[in-house]
Amino acid sequence: SGRIADAFGPVLEKKAAEVGATIMGQVFPGDEPEAITQAILDFLAQGADMVQVTGGMSVDPDDMTPSAIRACADEVVTYGTPVLPGAMFMLAYVQGKPVVGLPGCVMYAKRTVFDLAVPRLLTGEKLTRRDFVLMAHGGQCQNCPVCTYPDCGFGQ
Repeated sequence: SGRIADAFGPVLEKKAAEVGATIMGQVFPGDEPEAITQAILDFLAQGADMVQVTGGMSVDPDDMTPSAIRACADEVVTYGTPVLPGAMFMLAYVQGKPVVGLPGCVMYAKRTVFDLAVPRLLTGEKLTRRDFVLMAHGGQCQNCPVCTYPDCGFGQ
């Protein structure tokens, strides 16, 4: 409805540019699971290599994004990771393409699970639950005053 200003779009544009990717579009389907699911399917029909879904990713019963992703998923790899920031990250595959549910921390933290998973997905790597389990070692960003990511222990 426009009551809440979008802060995620510019962050995702910047992160896409960091890895040489582009964002093909952005929609705001609202909080109805069916509309979110349809938006995911629409982007895939337009040829998206990945769909990134923001908003409503917590365990609050009002947050419909995880159930909307599940509704169209062929496989749900994870909903939750041993990585901070980014514990409420979700990865599913729909029609063989990754669909990621992004937690709010991606909007404000410099480095999150997004930076560990999404670049790998963009190369075509198919991540598994084991990949996320392994992220537990080094899974907490230390928010160093001078960030040296990826030359640090985060997610290593």
